[in-house]
Order: sequence, then structure tokens, then C-alpha cells
Amino acid sequence: MRDIKEFDLKELEKELLSLGLKAFHARQVFSWLYKKGVLDFNYMSDIPKGLRKGLLDKFYTLGFKLLKSLKSEDETQKILLEVKDGSYIEAVTIPAKARVTGCISSQVGCKYRCTFCASGLLGFKRNLTTGEMIEEVIYLKDIASDNRITHLVFMGTGEPMDNYANVIKAIRIINSSAGLNIGARRITVSTCGIIPGIERLSSEGLQLELSVSLHAANDDLRSKLMPVNRKYPLKELIKACKEYSSKTRRQVTFEYILIKGINSSLNDARDLVNLLKDFKLFKINLIPSNYIPEFKFKPADKKDADSFKECLLRNRINVTMRRERGEDINAACGQLRLNYAKN
Repeated sequence: MRDIKEFDLKELEKELLSLGLKAFHARQVFSWLYKKGVLDFNYMSDIPKGLRKGLLDKFYTLGFKLLKSLKSEDETQKILLEVKDGSYIEAVTIPAKARVTGCISSQVGCKYRCTFCASGLLGFKRNLTTGEMIEEVIYLKDIASDNRITHLVFMGTGEPMDNYANVIKAIRIINSSAGLNIGARRITVSTCGIIPGIERLSSEGLQLELSVSLHAANDDLRSKLMPVNRKYPLKELIKACKEYSSKTRRQVTFEYILIKGINSSLNDARDLVNLLKDFKLFKINLIPSNYIPEFKFKPADKKDADSFKECLLRNRINVTMRRERGEDINAACGQLRLNYAKN
């Protein structure tokens, strides 16, 4: 049996035509799945019974098992899902005033081994399929307030640019008016700095938000924190980000985790100003580091974090300090999966 979420609308039309069915039945199935949230073919009432049986014989809609669901005091919710091969993945909903952001994973594990991130501690297993990523969104919609996700970020476990084809296909179905209909400007793709992926994304004709994990403003330190920098150093990365912004006319967000005694001094802030001095359309998102027992890193002191932010503001840099969400449920990438696997 095949996951029906692997098909975009045109592909599903062709598939049903090859089975001697009508193309318009594909649009009906899409409507039930993505508009009405009906995931059992038996309840798709305007589809003939014979077709429903055919769909049941050839396709499935859900392949995950919900293992754990946690809700934070701040309303952040995190779920742990078991996929068909027995692997675990995480997804998160983050509610705010007029929006509900879903954060999904793109891989089982991660191969890039950033030294402050729990995602790679269990190693890399495989890419998630298009259908599996869409299923994450379906699960998040089910637990979200009013069953809606207004914004989506590919910021969970894994490197989206390392699973490019599946990620971009999932995005197109999620963005499609026939699919989940989440606007491209409300979808963010995060990367540790895979330059070929950034270049491909800039040519997709989608005004997606790009988020780049930076975390250091010089190559020596960034290579220690993020080994990927040895292959894609800062000068080339910033150039690719400028080109992305120019082509798409979208602001690029640079994520910067503030780690005590590592990258949070005023000198580090000044280096960051110099690194980005010729960049026109960007913002810095400062993030207090999470405490993860497997690592020795600690969050920067509030005084140092405030001084770092003030230095950027004085240099007219658009900067925000992320408010930590879901700390009481270990909502940072990879933590729930890691704890579950240990037990």
C-alpha cells in the first residue's frame, strides 16, 4: 500500500486515471484530506462506495503512532511520533496571539552534529518522505486550537536542505490552494548553511522565509560549533544569503544562540555587525541556549545577552530576542526523542 499524501494533485489525478477512475475524484479526495480533515476513506461520502473500497485497497492516509503528547504551561505542545519503521520524530505547536506555528522535522536524526544541538546525538537514520512531513502537520492541526496551523517552520530534527526534493514537494502540497493552503510567506525553511540548497530554493519561485543557523561570526569559532562551516564557510554562506534575499525579495533570518563564554561577548557582537554590514534585508534572532545534560554549554547571562542585543541595535540591526517556549517540557529540537530513546 502507498501513502496517498505522497501524491500532489496532478499525480493523484494521473494515478486514478490509470485505475480507470475520473480525475475529479482526486480533487474530492484532496478536499476530504486537507480541507475537511477526514482521513478515513469510508467517510468520504460523495465518493462512490466502489472507489472508496479501491482507495482502501491501494492507499493509506496515516502511518504514524502517537507515543507521547506534552503541553507546556505556555500552551506550547510537543508530540513524539513513531513512524512505520519504528523510528521516532518530534513536532511542536507554538501558539501566539493571532497565529499558531507548527514546527516539523525533516529527517530521522541529523548528520551535521552541531555541538549544541540534541538532534544529532542519536546519529542520522534517514530522510522523511513527503507524506510523512505532511502527516506531521496533520497531527499538529489535530492538537492545535481550532484545529488550525497558520505558520509552518521546518526547524525540527534534521537538515531540510539535505532532504531537498521531499521537503520542496511537501511545501508545494502544503502551500497549494487544493492542499493545506498555508501561504508561502508563512512557511520557513531552516538550514545550518547548505549553500547548494539555498541556491536551489531561491529559484523555486516561492517566497519562502529562509532561516540560517549562524551562531558565530568568524570561521574558526563557527567551525568548532558547526562542522558544516568547514565545507561552506561564512563568506560564501553570506553571499548565498544575499543572493537569496535579492532574488526572492524576502528577509533572511539569522539564528544566533547565545552561549556563555563562547559567543556572547561584545567583541562577538561587533564581529557580527561587521559580517553583515553590507546586507540589506535581514534580521538577527537571538536565542538563549538550552541546557542539555549531554553538553557543557550554558546560556549567556542576562546582562551579557542584553549588552549583545544593545550593540546590534546601536548599529541599526533589526534584532529580536526569542522568548523561550516549552522549557518545562524539553521542547528544544531532539530532546523528547533523545529522552524517550534512552528509556
